[in-house]
Amino acid sequence: MTRLGRIGTEAVAAARSFTRRRTAVFFTFFFPVILVVIFGALVRTQPTGGGLFAEPAGYYIPGYLAVVVLFTPLSRVGSEIARHRDGGRFEKLATTPLSRAEWLVAHTLVNVGIIGAASLLILGLVVGVTDATLVVSPALAALPVFVAVAVALFCGLGAVLGALADSQDGVIAASNTVALPLLFLSETFVTPALLPEWFLPAVAASPLTYFARGTRAITFTGGQWAGDLLVLTALAAGFLAVGAYAVPRTE
Repeated sequence: MTRLGRIGTEAVAAARSFTRRRTAVFFTFFFPVILVVIFGALVRTQPTGGGLFAEPAGYYIPGYLAVVVLFTPLSRVGSEIARHRDGGRFEKLATTPLSRAEWLVAHTLVNVGIIGAASLLILGLVVGVTDATLVVSPALAALPVFVAVAVALFCGLGAVLGALADSQDGVIAASNTVALPLLFLSETFVTPALLPEWFLPAVAASPLTYFARGTRAITFTGGQWAGDLLVLTALAAGFLAVGAYAVPRTE
């Protein structure tokens, strides 16, 4: 079997595994919808009012997208590694031609497809139920690229967390510990003006910041986004490489 064949076979198996887990489907697609309805349609933004949600509704589109781009790959890939390890499946995989990098690429492709569909749903919902207006330009074609690259990045990080954690519960705890600070401290829901100046270098060090800046430039401000995509792509390549190395071969 060719490399593409091995990746495709593993990807099909991973996709079927996902659809059989109703809880995973629910949290991937409907949890972000609940957030959009609560914060976008019920709480609403208060432009010039100060504090949280003081920006126009369109400013927060990257934040809503980041919920699935960040949380889903971290928990799914990490939990999959923990599940494989607990079931002794990596020992079986070690007897096949499938490499650790191919395994991670296959699961990354599945996550890109799932999260891409969830992101499209969220984007449509934000535009439909909030006051957000989407900047329509040729740059919108780059939005799926941002989503795919960010998902790949956090799949790599999820693989690292899955290898380090000692159980599926440990993976969930570790992924939430990493994801929650990133979600709110990466120019998504909290603007840099609300943070102390000494903390801004930490914001710039967050990979999610470049996703937020780039997607906001595409969907809201109409600014430059190519530099953010370049940085995000370089980080994704690094995290995927480290994640592939971290995937257990045997226990």
